[in-house]
Formats: sequence, structure tokens, C-alpha cells
Amino acid sequence: MAKTEETIRDMIRNLLPSNPDDAAVVLDDLDDLLMRYEAVIREITTKLEILNDELSLRGYENPIISIASRRKKTTNIFEKLKRQGDPISLQSIQENLNDVAGVRVICSFIDDIYDVASMLASQDDVTLIEVKDYIQNPKPNGYRSYHMIIEVPIFFSNEKRPMRAEVQIRTVAMDFWASLEHRMKYKQDIENADDIINELKECADTIAETDKKMMEIRDKITKIES
Repeated sequence: MAKTEETIRDMIRNLLPSNPDDAAVVLDDLDDLLMRYEAVIREITTKLEILNDELSLRGYENPIISIASRRKKTTNIFEKLKRQGDPISLQSIQENLNDVAGVRVICSFIDDIYDVASMLASQDDVTLIEVKDYIQNPKPNGYRSYHMIIEVPIFFSNEKRPMRAEVQIRTVAMDFWASLEHRMKYKQDIENADDIINELKECADTIAETDKKMMEIRDKITKIES
């Protein structure tokens, strides 16, 4: 059963400073901050949709298959601050967490990933904070994806505020693998866990080779068509 908003806030209070006044201030301003993270998700999603539509009108194949988004759960935000040893405050959320707002972009081909990332980062109101290229440098378990932390200005009724978000860009195959690996990560005492982990790593390597091969085949077809 989903937690009620009050239950969630009770959990947060247990993580907040013992001073009731400090806790009250954080809780009063929390909804406003979360709304701002929802706003940056909409802003980035719109930018990506416009890029995809523009390329389609120019006769290019759409590089983006789908766009999904999520805002980190409220309790998880505070629990991550506590786990990292950071102060429990709204300012701390903005200074120490770059993944409260997340956008996931699914592309057909590997080169589409880099094209989309480049086009997004080149917009004059987008500030590129950090890049982690897990395609060129996969994680030991085989995970592949392209991660960007970007900052964009969000306009409100009385101010303009820069907000950060994490953008993950990957192929369909990479995303399918990541979804399955995520399910495995949270299974406790699973039988033959090491075997499954090894199989997932083998699949990740196979997927990487398949993604490259599919790109080569696409280029051959493109040459024939031209």
C-alpha cells in the first residue's frame, strides 16, 4: 500500500534536526522546492521533444524513441543526504544532490546518443555541469549509459532560478538490460546470484556489440538508399 503524504512527512521528521523550529521551516518550504524540480523536468523534456520534432521536419530520422522522467521520492532525498553525511536542509538538497530530477532518453543508435547530448548541451541556456560516459567506460557489472548533469534556468512569477537535473541517454537494448539489472540489485539472498550476475555481464557485452553492429548495418542501408 502506498504511503500517505502524512506518513511520508512523519518519516522525514525523524530525519530532520531535533529542533522543532528547524523541522517546521524545512517542511513548510519543501513543497515549493519539489515543485521547482518538477518544473526543471518539464523544461528539459520540452527541449528534447522540440529537438526531435525539428530533426523530423528536416527529413532526419528521429533520434529519440522515448522520454521518461522521475523526481526522486521525498523520503529518499533526505535519506540520501543522511547517508552521505550532508546537512539536512533544503539548501543542502540543492547543493549536494544532482539527481533529484531525472530525465531518461531512449535512442535507436549509439551515435544518436552523442548527437542528442551535444545538441542539448549546446543550447545557450543549458550549463553542462558533469558528464559520465558509461558507454565508452562501462561499469564493472556491464552497465552502459551516457549521464549528464545539466543546469537550466526556470522562470517563476517573481524570480529566475537555475535548477539541476540528471539526464541519462541510452539505447533500447541498454535500457532493457538496466531494467533487469535493477531488479536483480534489490533481491536479497537470491539463489545462484553470482551466476546471474555473470550472465548479466555477458549479456551487457553482447548488447554492446549488437548496438555497434546495428549502427554499421544502418549506415550500409543509408548508403544504398542514397
